[in-house]
Amino acid sequence: MKKWSFYSIMILSLLTLTSCEAVGTIFKAGMWWGIFLVCIIVVILLLIFSKGKNS
Repeated sequence: MKKWSFYSIMILSLLTLTSCEAVGTIFKAGMWWGIFLVCIIVVILLLIFSKGKNS
């Protein structure tokens, strides 16, 4: 009986948990978050350098 419940738990977890999709989603979110941060840093640097030239 223990063997049967172990196999059923394994099959259930393999069918419900798709780790590749989870990892893919995390990397997509990380990529967009990184692009967003880089854009913000570039804008801040442009503002700093443009104020330095006007002084």
